[in-house]
Amino acid sequence: MKNRIFNMDHFRDRLAHLDALPQFALLGIISGVITGAVIIVFRLAIEIPLKYWLSEDDPENFEALSLYLRFIAPVTGGLVVGLILSCLSEENRKVGVPLVLERLNYHEGHLRLRNAGVQFLMGVISLVSGQSAGREGPAIHMGAACNSALGRRFHLPNNSIRVLVGCGTAAAISASFNTPIAGVIFAMEVVMMEYTIAGFTPVILASVTAAVMSRLVYGHDAAFEVPALSIQSLWDIPITVFMGVILGSVAALFVKTTEFCTRFQHYHILPRALVAGVFTGSIAIFIPSVMGIGYDSVNQALTGNISIGIILALTFGKLFATAVPIGLGMPYSLIGPTLVLGASAGATLGLTCILFFPQHTSPIGIYSMLGMGAMMGAVLNAPLAALMALLELTGNPNIILPGMLVIVVANLTARAGFNQKSIFTTLLKSQGINLKDAPVLQALSRTGVTKLLNSNLVSQERKLSFEQARSLLEAKPEWIVITDQREIQSLLPAADLARYLEEQSGPAAVKKEQQELDLLTIPAKRREIMPIPRRATLQEALDTLHKHNIEALYVKKIHAPMISSVMGIVTRRDIEKFYLHQ
Repeated sequence: MKNRIFNMDHFRDRLAHLDALPQFALLGIISGVITGAVIIVFRLAIEIPLKYWLSEDDPENFEALSLYLRFIAPVTGGLVVGLILSCLSEENRKVGVPLVLERLNYHEGHLRLRNAGVQFLMGVISLVSGQSAGREGPAIHMGAACNSALGRRFHLPNNSIRVLVGCGTAAAISASFNTPIAGVIFAMEVVMMEYTIAGFTPVILASVTAAVMSRLVYGHDAAFEVPALSIQSLWDIPITVFMGVILGSVAALFVKTTEFCTRFQHYHILPRALVAGVFTGSIAIFIPSVMGIGYDSVNQALTGNISIGIILALTFGKLFATAVPIGLGMPYSLIGPTLVLGASAGATLGLTCILFFPQHTSPIGIYSMLGMGAMMGAVLNAPLAALMALLELTGNPNIILPGMLVIVVANLTARAGFNQKSIFTTLLKSQGINLKDAPVLQALSRTGVTKLLNSNLVSQERKLSFEQARSLLEAKPEWIVITDQREIQSLLPAADLARYLEEQSGPAAVKKEQQELDLLTIPAKRREIMPIPRRATLQEALDTLHKHNIEALYVKKIHAPMISSVMGIVTRRDIEKFYLHQ
């Protein structure tokens, strides 16, 4: 009775289809619960030590530290990070969103929990020691890795593991920022790089579930406290366009600075970590607000409670204190600092405009909000995710119209004006990795091989009598899997065997009937055949066909140790017909 209620094999096979919405929905809810719990633990691991260390029980009050501690804290943190990473292999050091993108593109989303553990530790150390970093990148990596491990633990098909990685990404953003919509759009736009109904359903459920869990602990308030501001006149339109150009240029400077520093990644990790810590500490002596996530500085910029000199210093301090360590290979997050950089740059431009055009400008908070969205969109090359994040983080619907304009202009400036790719693409390119984003590849990667499995076949030992051959064809199979001592040798179209038997009829047929027939030697168009895992995607199947220059693959079903059968056949022609109709 239990087997009728829930059959795991049936569940796995359904996940190979694009229309398996109930199954994907269940995965989305489970993903949201797991990711939400992980992110809550991660945030507590950062906030509890900071509340004890920093004064006024404020986990972002790095400004209260003495000059000595402002320098020594990042240096010590960098040294600890360098010592830990120097004890790890190159493969185990890889963390963050770039790793998630790499594994999703080339390894079907298979992420190791070991790297996620390293990411957790590096994220806590970086933020507690006052590095210019955020918690969103580590959150995305850990959410994606935990969900990937879930899929592998239950032997789910690889196309569903890809969806689980997207669910983990959305849930991580949602739980970190309290932004469920932005989490969904970021997962689809940046990580999965596709918009499908089958993808949206579980990702939305994961994001909502994680947001509910986060709100149970941290409440319902938006990340920033913003008054209900709106643009004052149409004069803000040209000012907004001007801001988009400047902010797009600043975003390009940020990415190019990071790209330049990647040239030094061939040096040993320990001196690089020490240089990154000294660099950040030196800036923090003069500009303490660059330390930590910096959301307290964003709130000051949004309310206009900051001078132009301080906010200008914060802009350039945050830019270099974030870009240089990341370029040197430090496992720090850049999404949070990108928002701080955008808010400070927007506030700087807003204060400048107020000085020259006091009658035609809006409150400073508007420009700070616009800067956040423009910088995030241009640096990450995610305009829609940036707009949704801007709306949810501020809780201000009046920001939508100018936000759309400034984000588009900033993206155009960075992409067309400076030919600048996203920061994640740039970091991966420095490692010699190029992302695959062709629509055909996306369609094949989100579909499992069992979707096209042809099970109209029989398995047969190579040698048999004519009578056995005729009996074999009575079931009208399409394919015959030829075996030799139970080892699969080749694939024979059943029509070729039928044609051969028909050709052998005639005066000498009686004598031939007494002879043995060898399926590996009769005239036929046999196909070399190789196995592929049941969990594989159509993209993996096509890659295997190309690599070995063959035309067909078989999927094996394991019944017990040393006992298996062929579930079905997938041919190159089947795959080509599938993607021609996508």
